Amino acid sequence: MADRSVTVVGAGLAGSEAALRLARAGLGVDLYEMRPGKLTPAHRTGRFAELVCSNSLGSVEMTSGKGLLKEELRILGSALLPIAEASRVPAGKALAVDREEFSRRVTEEVRSRPGIRVHEREVEAIPADSLVILACGPLASDAIASAIRDVLGEEGFYFYDAISPIVDAETIDPGECFVADRYGVGTGDYLNLPMDRGQYEEFLSALLSAKTVALRTFEEPRYFEGCMPVEEIARRGPDTLLFGPLRPVGLRDPRTGRMPHAVVQLRKENAAATMYNLVGFQTRLTYPEQKRVFSLIPGLTSAGFLRYGSVHRNSFLDARRHLHPWMESRGRAGLFFAGQITGVEGYVESIASGLVAAVSAARRDAGKDPRPFPRESMIGALMERITTPGPDRAQPMNANFGLLPEVAVRRKRDRKERKAEVALDALRDFAADLP
Repeated sequence: MADRSVTVVGAGLAGSEAALRLARAGLGVDLYEMRPGKLTPAHRTGRFAELVCSNSLGSVEMTSGKGLLKEELRILGSALLPIAEASRVPAGKALAVDREEFSRRVTEEVRSRPGIRVHEREVEAIPADSLVILACGPLASDAIASAIRDVLGEEGFYFYDAISPIVDAETIDPGECFVADRYGVGTGDYLNLPMDRGQYEEFLSALLSAKTVALRTFEEPRYFEGCMPVEEIARRGPDTLLFGPLRPVGLRDPRTGRMPHAVVQLRKENAAATMYNLVGFQTRLTYPEQKRVFSLIPGLTSAGFLRYGSVHRNSFLDARRHLHPWMESRGRAGLFFAGQITGVEGYVESIASGLVAAVSAARRDAGKDPRPFPRESMIGALMERITTPGPDRAQPMNANFGLLPEVAVRRKRDRKERKAEVALDALRDFAADLP
């Protein structure tokens, strides 16, 4: 048993990855998990890394964000990725797992690893130990959530997601949009997709009839006016959207000189303008329905969606204000966060954040300052994205190629392949010095 120790709270994907990585680095780990003594509204067992939604960890193709992220995790020696591959079930180009087999294998691996002490009890306050990783998940218990909120403040911790879709800038039809800020106030940060009456009515009809994600038993359809699902706004009346996110006022189309019947605004999601957010389009529509319905918007007929929208219960902190890119608290050295509570969205992203927190804690234990992962890598770009300060409300983010820096290529179709090459080269160099 190592003399040095790190306290890890939560044995989900991020906590399990962190605990195994720390043990591999020679540190002792005190891993706290409140299940099975106290279950969350979504979990059903006391096994570690229990998957409560989909059993898919996403695409394995290198030209997808999740596929590149998996390859980076392989290079970094992720503990959970090989377990997922050993628990794999057929799913085409996606890595899907037998969820019971996966969680059983993870639990056995964690419990059998020398140096990891498992404590089956709830942690109700942030531990005062010198090195702590909080990986208590999006459904953190009321007690620990309250403790985190007390430290971060009311505006630093959220309990509900309201996410709008993000599209790849290259897939937006430039002939169907114009650049303008409402009433001309701004610096041209918005793309505007105008609709005539017929286009609007077709879109509205499709939106109102689209399938939505069913509420889970612990979720109530209580929405804040500022994050109302776009389909719920539409149900209030046929013209409601025209006074909300699709209002055309102050957006005269320079090509016609007239104000359109409706306007969908896209806002830059990053400084490089490779990603655009559909303003006000937070939604509970299923992913296939989002693709179908939102592709009816002029200019988005062939849109590539980098992230789909959602509205659901999810506890997460404002990492932009409170975390460094290496997942350490800005206000308390030695306190790290990992998993969906940091604002990463997705299973593989949670595993990655757990690994980042673990190697950062190990460096802190060794008397070294943690370092951000390379900006060129998917892991580094994702961690930078969720921790970079910005004026808007914090929103979770998944792995996608829009996060990566631009690269020089002759043909656009080669861009993703080249970005992947640059990412992996940068990560291999970085990994050589990791604990």
